[in-house]
Amino acid sequence: MPLTPDKDWWRQAVVYQVYPRSFADSDGDGIGDLRGVTSRVEHLRRLGVDAVWLSPFYPSALADGGYDVDDYRDVDPRLGTLADFDEMLATLHDAGIRVIVDIVPNHTSNRHEWFRQALEAGPGSPERDRYVFRDGLGPDKDQPPSDWRSTFGGPAWEPVGDGQWYLHLFAVEQPDLNWDNPDVREDFLKTLRFWADRGVDGFRVDVAHHLAKDLSADPLPSAAELPILDEVVDGSHPLGDREELTEIYAGWREVLDSYDPPRAAVAEAWVAPARRHRYARPTSLGQAFNFDLLRANFDAREFREIVDRNLAATAESGSSNTWVLSNHDVVRHPTRYGLPDDTSGEGDVGRRWLLSGGAAPELDPVRGLRRARAATMLVLALPGSAYVYQGEELGLPEVADIPAQDRQDPTFFRSPGHDVGRDGCRVPLPWAADAPSYGFGPTSAAHLPQPPWWGALAVDRQEGVDGSTLELYRAALRLRRELLGAEALEWLDDAAVGAAAPGGTVLAFGRPGGWVNVTNFGAEEVPLPDGEVLLASGDLGHGVLPGETTVWLRR
Repeated sequence: MPLTPDKDWWRQAVVYQVYPRSFADSDGDGIGDLRGVTSRVEHLRRLGVDAVWLSPFYPSALADGGYDVDDYRDVDPRLGTLADFDEMLATLHDAGIRVIVDIVPNHTSNRHEWFRQALEAGPGSPERDRYVFRDGLGPDKDQPPSDWRSTFGGPAWEPVGDGQWYLHLFAVEQPDLNWDNPDVREDFLKTLRFWADRGVDGFRVDVAHHLAKDLSADPLPSAAELPILDEVVDGSHPLGDREELTEIYAGWREVLDSYDPPRAAVAEAWVAPARRHRYARPTSLGQAFNFDLLRANFDAREFREIVDRNLAATAESGSSNTWVLSNHDVVRHPTRYGLPDDTSGEGDVGRRWLLSGGAAPELDPVRGLRRARAATMLVLALPGSAYVYQGEELGLPEVADIPAQDRQDPTFFRSPGHDVGRDGCRVPLPWAADAPSYGFGPTSAAHLPQPPWWGALAVDRQEGVDGSTLELYRAALRLRRELLGAEALEWLDDAAVGAAAPGGTVLAFGRPGGWVNVTNFGAEEVPLPDGEVLLASGDLGHGVLPGETTVWLRR
């Protein structure tokens, strides 16, 4: 199905996130690559996705899974070449699938040509001004400019041996860029043009809220004095979500709109919900991730509040929603939903479970997958775009018991005993149950260890199996494409759907064209509403909608 020149294709697209190093390995070295992606395009076409988002594939030391970029306009030799990228892009386009690439503008790697030049040039040089360097404190300048902590643990400042320190909000190998510097701004516009000229359809912007910073205070505020970023609603935080971003992204939008059709962009912005719409305006990036469901329990009231709040936000910005249940940074949702509810709202249950190696609190994997399937169908029925993380179509859970010597995430190494990191959702995919590395590649090599029970979830074990998670996703995406209408939603009460919902456990809404989603969040069955059953996330009893199940109806 060839692509059509639709400038609004992204508004209700299903976007499949590929984490390239864990998707498919073409040469047997244990690292997924671009030819591996090309070899699996048929899987993506049959799944029914509208676009693929590629996590970073650029040259990198892999200090942070590829988000430490050496060169923004090339391909890591372990993953292929620019020619391989062009072949992959053409194959996806021929299959009717658009391509979004990750762009990482807050920081480079410490191997980037600019950073090497900055170290060689010394304090006060134009080369150092491309990054955030500051003199150290104390007579010998051997103390950091502040006591700030990195997101991945440890200090956020690193000395370079001449009295100066550089800021790294993430790993020490990821020095932050200075977005007040015109060289930085122009170089990223060049990068946008480079990939757009090759035919890329859009960009996912990593930590889009952190680019602009204000470090003019003397002395800098202490870590205790820094407010929590997503609780600041006036753009005054020194390290993120600042008003200067409006000008930066207006310049990006001018470049993106110079193409026909305009290139799409979506911001990863962990900011106060009241501020998110700023990134989603048509004069800015145009869309922003809504991560609210990543923090929500499997609860009808929480889901409805999140949906209402985000529909109101997109009405204000003129954008469309982005619904996300899993990605490369969080515990996969079949596992989250199989753990006890998180009453803190901070993901403590999932972190404790990971720290225990999956031993405690007790996981109910059957319930977790049942809830995950129901939540996925609800999300796919909502107006807006839906992001699917690789492997969720197989019902993959989080892998908790990765040995310490095999872990790769810098969070694990910089936060010992507190956070084991994100490797558990990045384990290479199982394609064939009886093949080496479960079909991930032609050899048994895999850059993260695959558990022995991985094969039971492989694509070839679910292919054509009625009721499998893979076939549920295929059916849901096929139906969604047929049923999609205007970006509208009407909540339906119990009387309207004929369901008695004990304790407010049922969410029902209609979409244009007589399509109705009904999700029973409770544990007990409720009467099945009238209408033609189009699809259900689990087996339906006679005349009932079982607990933790979603059904789509035509009325």
